[in-house]
Amino acid sequence: MEWLGSTILKTFWRPSVNVVRTRYHADKTRLVRRYGYNEKLWSGGLLPRTVGKALPIPEYRPINAWTERRALFGQNDYIDILGKGDIHPVKTLYTLPAWIRGFQAKQEYHVILRKKKMWAKTAKPNLRPTKWKDLEKRLAFLYRKLNRKTKTGPSPD
Repeated sequence: MEWLGSTILKTFWRPSVNVVRTRYHADKTRLVRRYGYNEKLWSGGLLPRTVGKALPIPEYRPINAWTERRALFGQNDYIDILGKGDIHPVKTLYTLPAWIRGFQAKQEYHVILRKKKMWAKTAKPNLRPTKWKDLEKRLAFLYRKLNRKTKTGPSPD
């Protein structure tokens, strides 16, 4: 009968295990994280200091004020006031694409629609089929968005 008691004790009774915790904050050991990592940002105080070497100073190079871009900047700003009046200021926008030059649109849909109309007459659809497909996809998306989200007036019933 003694063997019965010992087997029951062995199966049901387990000794309690206490989790060891430190009693005081000072007894805790700090876990070392990022061992060997060197921080590149300065976090040592108010003034930045480099270790062992001076900060690099760039060499002074004066800007050439008479390059073509700087010399001709704003040359057509007052062409409608000071000129003869035979040229429209829109005609001076040389760097813009032809399909957007002088076009005033309030929404992206109208700009893309004009772009599609002007590109359709050229070889663009055959030369750049992926761009043409993306343009049509964007146009279809904006068309659906405008028709679903734009508020209209009351219906005339």
